[in-house]
Amino acid sequence: MPRKKIYVAYTGGTIGMKKSEQGYVPVAGHLSDCVQKMPEFFREEMPEFVIHEYCPLMDSSNMTPADWVTIARDIENNYTEYDGFVILHGTDTMAYTASALSFMLQNLAKPVIVTGSQIPLAALRSDGQTNLLNALYVAANYPIPEVGLFFNNTLFRGNRSTKSDANGFNAFSSPNFPSLLEAGIQIRLNAGQLTETQEPPRKLNVVEMTPQPIGVVMLYPGISPDIIDNQLKQPVKALILQSYGVGNAPQNDALLSVLKRGIDNGITILNCTQCFKGRVDMDGYATGNALAKLGLVSGSDMTIEAALTKLHYLLSQDISHSEIQKLLQKNLRGELTPP
Repeated sequence: MPRKKIYVAYTGGTIGMKKSEQGYVPVAGHLSDCVQKMPEFFREEMPEFVIHEYCPLMDSSNMTPADWVTIARDIENNYTEYDGFVILHGTDTMAYTASALSFMLQNLAKPVIVTGSQIPLAALRSDGQTNLLNALYVAANYPIPEVGLFFNNTLFRGNRSTKSDANGFNAFSSPNFPSLLEAGIQIRLNAGQLTETQEPPRKLNVVEMTPQPIGVVMLYPGISPDIIDNQLKQPVKALILQSYGVGNAPQNDALLSVLKRGIDNGITILNCTQCFKGRVDMDGYATGNALAKLGLVSGSDMTIEAALTKLHYLLSQDISHSEIQKLLQKNLRGELTPP
């Protein structure tokens, strides 16, 4: 059988950086040079691949919705020529990009794997070699037709992943959904479903996102209602309220009044738990039920990355406010667990 062909989009990030007097910095061409010197990438078991380096290379902390669209269009433009895609990306906002791509890439029938590293590929003890090597191998031999995030021998669903460790190699977690695949001594499928032959193949469709004014507020004991009131001022279209536990908030009349005024002004307020694991259930306690009666929408068990990018995705489309409210609670790309 012919070897699979994988397209690698190198957007930037630690994996391709080079040491300088000022610390690690992105250098054009450095990643490709490093890969060429590593014979394991060119063994017969490996797929063919090309590396397309973005210009300029981006620090993931500078990523915007416009950059998510650039990556999505890059995949679309090369979609028919390749069997899978690997996106090399900085770790800081990797889970945001993976989540955004999952919503933008409609009818995706090929694997898209976002990966990177905590230590540059050229450095001693780099995790970049293992992450990139495995991402390429998995994309070719275990094609799971969705956006995944591969790190530390684990493939996560992109819109279920979150960065959970700033310093360790086990930098990402999926608190509310099992991994798609584990790459141990044997490669083991978990929740991932391999590509099935489709006749005729579906045409990839990219739904672009545009920057949307979205606020995010985490509740804390004694928070002033004025802080939330300021977040709900125009031109804000939506607010993510990171509440306590299963979706609870203080029974403070001034706070509830502020939230009601925001909802009455047509602002969507999405109630997400600030807990690392678990889901919102506003029927469980009176403090959560009060929010439901105001019209807050349950964020279920979505990560903050999935919630934010899903709001960007929905607000970028020409759909009604009520339809947005419904779709936020609907499982569109595996980002939430239905009740």
